[in-house]
Amino acid sequence: MNKNEKKALFSFLFIYIGSTVLILFILLLSYYKKEIDMVDRRCSIEMSSAANMLKANILNAYMEKVPFIPTPLKNENLKYGLFDKNGKVIFSQFENSKIDFDKEASHNESHSFHVAKLEEHHDEKIDIKYIVIETNQIISDTQKLKIYISIILLLATCFIGGIGYLLAKLLLKPVREKVEQMDKFIKDSAHELNTPIAVLMTSTSALKQGRNAQKMLKYIISSAKQISQLYNDMHYSAFNEQDIFLDVNIDFAELVNESVEFFQDIAITKGIRINEELEPCDIFMDKTKTQKIVNNLISNAIKYSKKDAQITVKLKGTIFSVQDFGIGIEQKDQEEIFKRYKRGENFEGGFGIGLDIVNGVCKEYDLKISLKSRKNEGSTFFIDFKSVAK
Repeated sequence: MNKNEKKALFSFLFIYIGSTVLILFILLLSYYKKEIDMVDRRCSIEMSSAANMLKANILNAYMEKVPFIPTPLKNENLKYGLFDKNGKVIFSQFENSKIDFDKEASHNESHSFHVAKLEEHHDEKIDIKYIVIETNQIISDTQKLKIYISIILLLATCFIGGIGYLLAKLLLKPVREKVEQMDKFIKDSAHELNTPIAVLMTSTSALKQGRNAQKMLKYIISSAKQISQLYNDMHYSAFNEQDIFLDVNIDFAELVNESVEFFQDIAITKGIRINEELEPCDIFMDKTKTQKIVNNLISNAIKYSKKDAQITVKLKGTIFSVQDFGIGIEQKDQEEIFKRYKRGENFEGGFGIGLDIVNGVCKEYDLKISLKSRKNEGSTFFIDFKSVAK
């Protein structure tokens, strides 16, 4: 993974994880506040009920003129204390807790308190003025809730981070493949153009010196045509969606003959002979796209043929075929060969866009394309122009 890919990956993860965790945090915060409110209300009700029960027991005891004997509350989470009007302890289960008697509800770092007062008209008879209920349930439940939410947030962040990483890798994969294809395409372009350019420069230099002018001229023409063919394929592949095309009546046999004549100069440098077997056929297509089909099939046949071999170009009825006796294509690669940048195994390389162009035009005009090939015996491409024949 290069620097730019890492930067894009981290940027995506930061935005994705950050925004998702922020939303999750807001939701958990809302949940936390609701839970705390519920815990606070529940404990307040429990403490208020306990205080009222104690108040009733104290009053009953004094009305019956018997001493009030403090006993533990049924709720083990609650403790209580009884104080006189001066705040002096009469009975207490507390451990060094400071109590604000002016507040009905108060809290410190570890406990919550509820203060209930006995009515004034009992003051002369009853020593008890304040009933204070203490609980640590609110603080305990709050701490547990914080831990619970923190664990959820941590696990969710890890999970979201993992999903985000997988998504980022998944999204970057086609981009990475495209970049690798483009890098490979540029390297192949340099290599593919280097050969005809080198031949062209060498032949030009030899021609200036007057050596074997006729042979050098053939090399120059062949190299120029190879460069022209490469440029045309590259231009069509890059700009075919922007160019304007027009379907016209075409003498297909004549067009094929022109393409064969064009490639004769390229084939002759490898000692390859192109044979023609053409029957008359008229079609209605764009001429440029038709030439792309014919030119790329013939060009591939030359490229993947051995030296001093033969190529047969046929037009029988509406079936156009190009047969070579070159390296052939294995069965497992025959479906993949029409994909862009997919190349055969050949030292002469190529861009891997020729058959992709052919396949694209065939799909556009509903032309049926088929292939027969055997490894090291050669290949034959068939295209049926029935859908555009006149």
